[in-house]
Amino acid sequence: MRSAFNWITLWASLLFVVILGFSRLSYGMFLPGIQREIGGSYSQLGILGTVNFIGYLIGTIGLSPLISRFPHRKHVINRVTCYLLGLAMIGSAFSDHFAQLGLWRFVIGLLSAIATVLVLSIAMETVRPEERGVASGLIWLGGSAGILATGLCAPFTIDPSHLEGWRYAWMAMGVFGVIAAFGFEFVTGKRGYASIRSSAESDPQDQERVNVYRLLLNPKKHLFLIGSYFFFGAGYIIYFTYLIPYLVSKGIPSLYAGLIWSGIGFAGLFNGWIGGKAIDRWPSGYTLAAGLTLGTIGVIGVTTNNMVFTALGAVTIGLVSFITPPLMTTALLRRHVPQHAYAACLSLATAFFASGQIMGPIVGGVAVGRYGLQIGVASSAIFMAIAAALAGVYGYRQRKLNSQGVTREIKVEQRGETTKW
Repeated sequence: MRSAFNWITLWASLLFVVILGFSRLSYGMFLPGIQREIGGSYSQLGILGTVNFIGYLIGTIGLSPLISRFPHRKHVINRVTCYLLGLAMIGSAFSDHFAQLGLWRFVIGLLSAIATVLVLSIAMETVRPEERGVASGLIWLGGSAGILATGLCAPFTIDPSHLEGWRYAWMAMGVFGVIAAFGFEFVTGKRGYASIRSSAESDPQDQERVNVYRLLLNPKKHLFLIGSYFFFGAGYIIYFTYLIPYLVSKGIPSLYAGLIWSGIGFAGLFNGWIGGKAIDRWPSGYTLAAGLTLGTIGVIGVTTNNMVFTALGAVTIGLVSFITPPLMTTALLRRHVPQHAYAACLSLATAFFASGQIMGPIVGGVAVGRYGLQIGVASSAIFMAIAAALAGVYGYRQRKLNSQGVTREIKVEQRGETTKW
C-alpha cells in the first residue's frame, strides 16, 4: 500500500482531466461556437448533453456484468477504454452536423463512464485505507484542472472570429487523453499483475457474492447517499451546460466568460484537497451536505443579475461542491462496502449519478425554452438543495446506527459477554 501522493494517483488525476474536464464538461464551454457552426437552439444542443449521459448510463450499467464476466481483465478493459476515449475526442472534432456530433457524444459518454469507475478502482487499490479520501480528492481534482484549461481557451473557442476553434481544442484534448492513458498504463502495469494474483489467491470467503442492489438501495444502508448523488448529477450538469451560454447572452466578453469558467476549475483544485481531507477526518453525510448547501447558494448568484455575484457563486461551486460530492461519495462507499464489491457498488452509484445527468439537461432545456437562460441555470439550485437534504438524512442515519452499535457493545460488555456486534 502507498501514500495518497504517488505516481499512480498523479496519472489517474491526469486521466480525469480528460474523463471529466475535457470529454464531458468542455461541451458546455464550446456550445456558443458549436451553435454558430452547426446551428440549432441551445435547447436542442442541450439534448446532445442528454445523449452523452445516456451513453454514460449504459456504460455504467454494462460495466458490472463486464467485470463479472472478465474478473481478471480490469486493467485490460481500462486500457482499451482510455485509449478509445482519447481517439473519440479527436473524432468528435470532425463533426459536421447535429446527428454526427450526437453519435460522438454518445460514444464519449459510454467510454468515460467505464473509465471513471475503473481508473478510480485501480488507483484506490494502491492507497492506504486511511488516506483514500485524500487520494480520491487528488484524482477528482483532475476534472477541475480540465475545466481550468478549457476556460483559458475561451477566447480561441467561443469568440466569433475563431469559427473552428472548438474543433482544434477538442483534437488537442484527445491527443492529451491518449498520452495520459499511456502514462497510467505504464505506472500501473506491474501493480495490475500483482492485483490479479492477490485477487486469485484471496480467501474464498472474500469472494462471496454481495447483493449490490440490496446494499445500496436499503434505506438503512446507503439509499439516501445514492439519492443525493442522483440529484447532484441533475443539478450540476444544468449549471455547467448553460452557464457559458447565459454569460454570452448577457454580452460578457469571451475572455471574461472564460475566466469565470476557469475560476470554477481553479477553485476546484483546492476543493479536491479540502474535500479529501474533510471526508477522511469526518466521514459523514453531514460533511457532504455542507458542501452541497454552499453550492446551492452559489447557484443562486445568477438570479442577482450581477456579474460579480455570479462569478463569486461560480467560484463557490468550484471550491466546495463541484468535486466534493463525487469524491466524498466514492470515499464513503470505499469505507462502508466490502472491498471485493466496491467496483460493482461504485458502478451502480455512478449509474444513478448518470441518470440524474440525463434528467438534468431535459429539465434545464425546458426551463431555458420557456423562461430563458437565467432561469434555466438557476433551476440547478433546486436539485442541489434536494441533494444536500438527502445527504443530511444519510448523515443522521449514520450517526443513529453508530450510536446504536456503541450501545449494543456496552450492553454486551456489561453482561460479560465477548460476542461482537
